[in-house]
Amino acid sequence: MGGEDLISISALQHYLYCPRQCALIHIEQLWAESRHTAEGRLLHERADKPHIERRRGVRTVTGMPLADATLGITGIADVVEFHQGEGGEKACPVEYKRGRPKAHRADEVQLCAQCLCLESMLQMRIPEGALFYGQTRRRMTVAFDEALRQLTIDTINATRAMLESAVTPLATYVPKRCDACSLIDLCQPRLLQRKDSVSAWLARQLTQEEA
Repeated sequence: MGGEDLISISALQHYLYCPRQCALIHIEQLWAESRHTAEGRLLHERADKPHIERRRGVRTVTGMPLADATLGITGIADVVEFHQGEGGEKACPVEYKRGRPKAHRADEVQLCAQCLCLESMLQMRIPEGALFYGQTRRRMTVAFDEALRQLTIDTINATRAMLESAVTPLATYVPKRCDACSLIDLCQPRLLQRKDSVSAWLARQLTQEEA
């Protein structure tokens, strides 16, 4: 695929969290900042600055550009650690998140997409990576098993299909998810999910007037 056909790895995380959110950001080019997104942006700005250091047998690369032309995805890895072993260096992607581990797998899919890019670029198998959450200040190891790899590929295909359609999904209000979204005022899920059409409303008004 050409560069213009590559989709952002971050779009996969947005899609699994909410397809409509993904479309608002990546199709309609809308964005709104909140305290949470600002904190996340600052965390990534620190991690995404290109830098290489070596310490205790580990080469750490920050802000590493990623791409897989076959899968059609691109992005930037917060951190890629290269651990020295008997067979040479082994890569381990590390993604930084401001919050805490979540019930859904959006963060894991985003990390696995980075793994797939690294495997394509470095021609090596990567068994696992890590998610570092700012609130818990701990790493969570993520195994890149076949189930997660397939979920990631399915998400890439679904995200690409939606972006190529250029159609923004309708709103569905899910309180816990929507109330935490910085785009809630732009999305208007509570208003737009109303099922009553204008014609139905007019029909009710006429009925009331005739009565």
